[in-house]
Amino acid sequence: MDEARARDVLAGAGVLPGSVGEARLLALGENAVFAAGDLVVKVGRDAELLDRARRELRIAVWLAEAGVPAVRAAEPEALLVDGHPVTVWHRLPDPVRPAEPRDLAELLRTVHALPSPDFGLPPRELLGGVERWLRLAGDAIDPADAAYLRRRRDGFASAAAALTPHLPPGAIHGDALPRNVHIGPDGPVLVDLETFSADLREHDLVVMALSRDRYGLPAEAYDSFTAAYGWDVREWEGCSVLRGARETASCAWVAQHAPGNPKALAEFERRVASLRDGDETVRWYPF
Repeated sequence: MDEARARDVLAGAGVLPGSVGEARLLALGENAVFAAGDLVVKVGRDAELLDRARRELRIAVWLAEAGVPAVRAAEPEALLVDGHPVTVWHRLPDPVRPAEPRDLAELLRTVHALPSPDFGLPPRELLGGVERWLRLAGDAIDPADAAYLRRRRDGFASAAAALTPHLPPGAIHGDALPRNVHIGPDGPVLVDLETFSADLREHDLVVMALSRDRYGLPAEAYDSFTAAYGWDVREWEGCSVLRGARETASCAWVAQHAPGNPKALAEFERRVASLRDGDETVRWYPF
C-alpha cells in the first residue's frame, strides 16, 4: 500500500471533517498513519489486519477504564473500507520532551499490575514472523545463515515454552521501547497498542536489557529503567532465553530488507556473525 492508495481509502472512510489532501502522513508501514486537526487516522495494509485493529480499540477502552495514560480512540469501531481497516484516534498534543527509559518503566509497572481484560489477548508471538522474513530475504542472504536462524528459532521457541516466570503472567505491551511513549503536558502516555499480548511480563523488560547490551543504551539510562520498574530482568535465569529469541527475530526482520539494500545485508551479516560467535558485545544498529 502506497500513500496514494492510503489517501483514497481515507477519502472513502469519510472520517475527517476537512479535505483529505490536508491530512499529513506521519508513517507508512503496516499502517498508513495520517494526522488532521484533532484526529489521527490509521489505515491498515489489508483486511487481514481488521481483527488486530478491532482488538486495539478494545485495548484502548480497557486502558481508559483502568485509568492508564494511553492513546484514546475517537471512534469505537473499526471500519473496513475497500479492504482496508480504518481506525480513528484522538491526536495527542505536541511532546514536551523525548521519552526516556524511566518513563516507559513507570507505564509498564502500571500495565503489569492490571488484571486480565474480559476479552482475549493473543500470546506474544515473538518468533512468529521469522519464516516470512527469511522467505522475503530469498537468495539475498546465505542459505546457511537462514538455516542457522531457523534452528535458533526452533530451539528458543521450545526453551521459552518451558520457562518459569518470576513475575505473574498477564497483559504486556509487546513492543516496550521509549519510542512508544509520548510525553505530553500531563506526563507519559502509552501509544501503539497493536502489540498488546497476554504472556510473560518479562517479555516487556528484556527489550530494554537488549537495548543496553546490543544497541548502545547507556548503562545509567538502563539503571533508571530498572529503578523505576523495581526489578532488573537480568537477575532472572530465563532472561537469556527471551533475549536469544528476540535477537533471532531481530536478525530475521533485518533479512527481509536485504534484497536490493546493501546496508541491510551488512547489518544482517554483522548480527548473524555475532550470534554464531557467541559474542554478546558486538554492537547492533537500528535499521
